[in-house]
Amino acid sequence: MSEHSSRTYQRFPLARRIEHLAMLLSFTTLGLTGLPQKFSTAPVSIAFVGLLGGIENLRTIHHIAAIVMMLGTAWHILVFGYMAYVRRTRLSMLPSLQDIKDGWQALMYNVGLAKSFPQMGRYTFEEKMEYWAFVWGAIVMGATGFMMWNPISTVKFLPGEAIPAAKAAHGGEALLAVLAIIIWHMYGVHIKRFNKSMWTGKMTEAEMLHEHPLELADIKAGIAERPVDPVAVRRRQRVYVPVAAVLALFMLGGVYGFVNAEQTALTTTERQVPTVVVFVPQTPTPAPTVTPTVPAPPGVASGLTWDDGIGLLLQSKCTACHGASALGGLNLSTYADAMKGGNSGPVIVSNDSANSLLVAKQQAGGHPGQLTPEEIAQVIAWIDAGALEK
Repeated sequence: MSEHSSRTYQRFPLARRIEHLAMLLSFTTLGLTGLPQKFSTAPVSIAFVGLLGGIENLRTIHHIAAIVMMLGTAWHILVFGYMAYVRRTRLSMLPSLQDIKDGWQALMYNVGLAKSFPQMGRYTFEEKMEYWAFVWGAIVMGATGFMMWNPISTVKFLPGEAIPAAKAAHGGEALLAVLAIIIWHMYGVHIKRFNKSMWTGKMTEAEMLHEHPLELADIKAGIAERPVDPVAVRRRQRVYVPVAAVLALFMLGGVYGFVNAEQTALTTTERQVPTVVVFVPQTPTPAPTVTPTVPAPPGVASGLTWDDGIGLLLQSKCTACHGASALGGLNLSTYADAMKGGNSGPVIVSNDSANSLLVAKQQAGGHPGQLTPEEIAQVIAWIDAGALEK
């Protein structure tokens, strides 16, 4: 038994362990910064957002972790291609019918209806399930993440309902992934039997005999790895390296487009209280000055209330993003939702258009739902008149 405990076999090279660490850190960061956004009203979420200095900081960290995971996924694809084509390594992570048989036998053993636990090779059916669940999760999270990160680009090809659907799928898949790691992975790797191979790169013979007896038998028989022909490897390298370089550039371009396709999210701004200089005329004004009125845009009522034209104006220009999908938590479909604001706080400050984020965003120009100068003037007049509903 002592000989079994002392002899070790390499399981994961250093490069694979570094890759695992990068994905572990990015996944953990995504979970810690994503769940507070899904459960934004929970006290622990509010406290965590405050600890990071606000929602914008949390989102920035979340986006950086997402970029790291995308780059890690791209690297994994390139390594997989090299191992499969150049080195001709056995694709032992692919699922097979034997995995179904092993899973069934393990279930029967655990409920006492089978005499022995299944013997498995390089990767167990549980490890394969975790790996392919991660692949599926990465696809879902990447697709839905792009749709939320770039909603204007998305609605060019999909209906507006796709944005809230993506938000629901993204949050649900994230919760499922975190629970799978906490319940399934933690139990199988750290509790049932502490597996240190992803950190040390090695397993003892006793551990191999318990977890991967068929692989251990292949190692002892000298057939665990296929023989490598150096000449054939160099020939395949000459083919694969340029193809991999083009594929790498393509994937890096995809990540760049993912991140920089558009800039639509509202950001939190610090309110600046303006200094107002009071003007007192030396002589009384003989008659009240008539306040000039701004002509209403075509098709929009001229009144300075929400129901008398302002609501129709904002609904026609803004609700593609700030409607039911509530991009940035902001919904301009109704008066109550508009006055409530979004994740960055109120965007309409009654009697104070200078400090209303809605006005600041529109006056900056280039907004997806850009108002005309006349329309902006009408919104300013409405806000300064008290932002009345009726």
